[in-house]
Amino acid sequence: MATFRRSVLSNISRLINSATAPQRLNGIVSSNQIVQYHSVHRPFVNSFSRFCSSNTGVESLDFDLSNEESKRRLVNRLVYRSKQRGFLELDLVLGSWVENHIGSLDENGIRALVDVLNLENPDLWKWLTGQEQPPEPINTNPVFTEVRSKVMYNLDNYASQQTRATPGQPWVRGWDDFKKGRDSPIVGNQ
Repeated sequence: MATFRRSVLSNISRLINSATAPQRLNGIVSSNQIVQYHSVHRPFVNSFSRFCSSNTGVESLDFDLSNEESKRRLVNRLVYRSKQRGFLELDLVLGSWVENHIGSLDENGIRALVDVLNLENPDLWKWLTGQEQPPEPINTNPVFTEVRSKVMYNLDNYASQQTRATPGQPWVRGWDDFKKGRDSPIVGNQ
C-alpha cells in the first residue's frame, strides 16, 4: 500500500504542472505536442498496472516443479491461499486438507487443487456440504472429491442429524431469525 501511495503522490505533481491536453490550433495538433502529452501521462498510467494485475502466477497454471525453490514457493502460496480464504469454515477445512496432502500431490493434483482454490467461497461451501450439487467439471475434480468425502465423513460421524440441513437444502442460521418479532425479544438474545 505504501508503494501505491508513493507512486500516486510522485505522479500528482507531474500531472498538476503539465497541460491537461495538447492545444489545438485550427483543429490541428502537431506531432511534437502529442509526444509531449503522452510522455507526461503515460508513466502515471503505467504506475497502476502492477496493482491491477489479476494474474498472480498460480491462477495461470504455469508453474515449474523442477526447481526446489520454485516448488517451495508454490507450496507456500497454495497453503496460504487455502488457509486465508476469508470464510472461516473453508479456511479450516481446506487449510488442513492442503497441509496434510500437498506433499503427495503430483502436477495434475496441484492443477486440480488450483481449480478448487479458484472457486467462489459460498458455492464451494454449498457443494462440499451437500447443500447443492456441484457442476460436472467440479464433481470430477479429484481434489474436490477427496475434500468433499472428508467433509461428509466428518458431518456423518460428528454432527447430529438434528443440527444438519436436509440434503439439497441450505442451512438455516441457528438463532431465531425466522421468528423475528413474534416470540423473540426485540433486542439481545434473552
